[in-house]
Amino acid sequence: MSKSRWTNFHGAAGMMLATAAACAQPVEFNRDIRPILSDKCFQCHGPDAKTKNIPLRLDVEAEAKAKAIVPGQPDRSELIRRITSDSKAKRMPPVYTGHSVSATEVATLRRWIAEGAAWQAHWSFIPPRKAAVPTGVDPIDHFIRERLSKQNLKPAPEASRETLLRRLTLDLTGLPPAPAELTAFLKNTSPKAYEKAVDRLLSSPRYGERMAARWLDAARYADSNGYQYDGERSMWRWRDYVIESFNRNKPFDQFTVEQVAGDLLPNATREQILATGFNRNHRINTEDGIIPEEYAVEYVVDRVETTSTVFLGLTLGCARCHNHKYDPLSQQDFYRFYAFFNNVPEIGRGIKYGNSHPYIPAPTAAQEKQLAALNAQMAQLEKELAKHRAQPVAAANYRPSVALDYEQQFPAKEPRVAGMAGQWDIDDRFTLSAKVHSESVPDGPILTRMVDSPKGKGYGLHADHGKVHVHLTSVYADDATRVETEPVLKAGAWQTVTVTYDGSKMASGIHIYVDGVTVKHKTLNETLYRPFTNAHAVFPQPLRIGMGWGKERRFNGEIDQARAWARILTVPQIEGVAGVGDTARIARWSYFENAAPLPVREMWLALGKLEWQREKLESSFPTVMVMAERPQRRDTFLLIRGAYDKPGEKVEPGVPSALPPLPAGETNNRLGLARWMTSRSNPLLARVTVNRFWQMYFGTGLVKTTEDFGQQGEWPSHPELLDWLALEFMDSGWDVKALQKRIVMSATYRQASQATPELTQLDPENRLLARGPRVRLPAEMIRDQALAAASLLVDKTGGPSVKPYQPAGLWKEITMQDGDYEPGSGEDLYRRSLYTFWRRTVAPPMMLNFDSAMRESCTVRENKTNTPLQALNLMNDVTFLEAARNLGALMLKEGLNEGFRRILSRAPRPAEVEILKSSLAYHRDYFSDAAKAAEYVKQGAAPVDAKVNPRELAAHMAVASLLLNLDEAVTKN
Repeated sequence: MSKSRWTNFHGAAGMMLATAAACAQPVEFNRDIRPILSDKCFQCHGPDAKTKNIPLRLDVEAEAKAKAIVPGQPDRSELIRRITSDSKAKRMPPVYTGHSVSATEVATLRRWIAEGAAWQAHWSFIPPRKAAVPTGVDPIDHFIRERLSKQNLKPAPEASRETLLRRLTLDLTGLPPAPAELTAFLKNTSPKAYEKAVDRLLSSPRYGERMAARWLDAARYADSNGYQYDGERSMWRWRDYVIESFNRNKPFDQFTVEQVAGDLLPNATREQILATGFNRNHRINTEDGIIPEEYAVEYVVDRVETTSTVFLGLTLGCARCHNHKYDPLSQQDFYRFYAFFNNVPEIGRGIKYGNSHPYIPAPTAAQEKQLAALNAQMAQLEKELAKHRAQPVAAANYRPSVALDYEQQFPAKEPRVAGMAGQWDIDDRFTLSAKVHSESVPDGPILTRMVDSPKGKGYGLHADHGKVHVHLTSVYADDATRVETEPVLKAGAWQTVTVTYDGSKMASGIHIYVDGVTVKHKTLNETLYRPFTNAHAVFPQPLRIGMGWGKERRFNGEIDQARAWARILTVPQIEGVAGVGDTARIARWSYFENAAPLPVREMWLALGKLEWQREKLESSFPTVMVMAERPQRRDTFLLIRGAYDKPGEKVEPGVPSALPPLPAGETNNRLGLARWMTSRSNPLLARVTVNRFWQMYFGTGLVKTTEDFGQQGEWPSHPELLDWLALEFMDSGWDVKALQKRIVMSATYRQASQATPELTQLDPENRLLARGPRVRLPAEMIRDQALAAASLLVDKTGGPSVKPYQPAGLWKEITMQDGDYEPGSGEDLYRRSLYTFWRRTVAPPMMLNFDSAMRESCTVRENKTNTPLQALNLMNDVTFLEAARNLGALMLKEGLNEGFRRILSRAPRPAEVEILKSSLAYHRDYFSDAAKAAEYVKQGAAPVDAKVNPRELAAHMAVASLLLNLDEAVTKN
């Protein structure tokens, strides 16, 4: 950790919270003393003191009291002597550190020692305790108001009903209330009206999308790999899982276990395995020249940092190279935790386009329904075909005709170009088959589509001195999938060689058969990283027979019945092509294929087409990268100074020693870790999680340093409330929606957000919560609100990422090889921002302008800035101009007041009405030039009503743009 992130509650943050002395209460070590020591002393005299050869540790009670602190006697304590010394050589902390202990801090330390120097374990490592709450009092309001009373403050009155519904709807759905919802709420005078609105919003599918937005930041979700090439990947089905989990109100402990170790659950479902994509969302390097082992380490480190931040609120990554400077987390702790995530069967270099192994198919509900329908049709056809008896037909006549892309049925004694068949790339499934004969041991190319030179790019089926050799090659030496049989082909005999490839880009996806029998083979190169059409290159090579390795090497015999299918043949079909296996079955298939009555042949052909459709459907299933375990656990070593190539002592998986151990009998793997994190003995998960939810509503967590519950993190503003909520969350069965409802039902949440100058000075960040939240909306809400207010937003949940408007040429200018950004069309332009395609090296510019997380790494606390770029974005971005035009068209029909209400969820005040009218009049005059008006209203792809007067539309559009730019429009009040 490069610098202190501690914000002292005694002054620097502007909180003006009372010191222990002012409150006439005993000094508390965790609240008052530990922050001083952590900020000023622990960098040298903390957990990593041994590395610096410093003999004193002030983070260990016994050592501190033996050498530097004399309880009850501050003047005899070396700590006080050194921090107050007049000698620059003796004074602590040293001048070169840039730190100093203030007079107030010295007084606090003196008083603590005088009171006996009572010690405490770090507050977040102590199990939470549920303080008593008076009967009939809302617990949140009780703790907040108890603190306010100590500051002689009173809570603000309840916000207006319009403000409440807008705040609530934005917080629970990420969208503003629809005009009809606002009208209905204002008309409902029932005391239960607000609670009914809460329940309605929690039941909305939009709720899951709202909750998922922040989870994607924490999980560093993106649609690309990152690093130099930053090729596209497909993880959107994991995003669907997150949305569905929040909408179904999946218990948070189950949600946690599934994402950390769903693949290890007994009889794990596809959804539970898919959930582990959480820890495969990290960046993956696909570049040439990298050292795979180095990046394999980086991926595991990323998982450690993300998991410890999201679920434990600890900066465990700071202990990668040495013991943590501040927290009781050793380097051994880091690598023991690392060992849980170091058993994934992956390599350090990733696939350039698409997902890297391990991954699973993740069909959508619609695709599963389509698959079931195909299976039912096939079953019916098979039932009908079973009624027809086969007539004797020569088995040699059999070969599947469906998806047969090329066929040559006469011996080729000379190499030949077959034509432009087999135009497949590395993601495609296919089967190649041929009969070969040679008087000597067969040698040379059999069927290829490759550059006709040794080790050329493309794919090929070869005989290499009798061994069957199959390759798919981008670069033969290190970017290719190559396998070779152990037995050799016979000389002087016709043999059928068949190869299938499943599009996986892995050697395991290749299978070789000789005369219908699987042949054992060895892997020469495991993985293919780049397609033949890499960087949009053209690959015009034809399919060739007996050639494809350069002029000096051609097949040394005859090739017959060369065939290529755009599908994977089954083993029985491969046997049939070779004329071996179950002869009765082959004869029956030959009859259906070639000699049966026309209706029967048509049924057989239809069955084959359905089989091919099923295979094409299955190959179209989206995939998700997931966690998996190697059959044999990989050894893990402490890496000296964190370097991938400097292993030290061997370590076993384990949890940080400062926290409770794994429960007795728990498996020492990721599943055991996940269950440990969600157990009641773990003091962190519930606290960290409720704190993040609190931050979502109030802008700042009860612990401001959401990412750090360690010693450099902040003391909670309301520790009793944090613990009460954490325990209540666990006691409820980790019920997320119940927790959300409890927060938004509180009077604390429902307060008006206006603040007096005095309160703003006393509590600028609203940590005391004497008023309601007032924060700038997150980036995605600003865009979604504009689309919703203009009735442009597409109400559709889940699905692939989409590409809305973006400045032209941005990708082309910044990225390598992958061309320019091509915006989508139709509804893709108006989906919620949650679904916007996220490329790490060129993230959506509007989102970044409004401080969205970069998604390069885990982010659990957003920054909030105020820059001119934001105003320029709102005034000039096509999305906002198009929204303004549509809103302007609505205002032409409904009136200016209704447009105001659509955005701000309230009626304009009389003075605001006059401003709107004045602005409209000004813009009517400004757009009196028809050409100027026509140019202004043409923004965006949504059609413009030709019957509308362009001048009137442009004027109303300008007023709508003004409304979208209001501070109140981009702020949650």
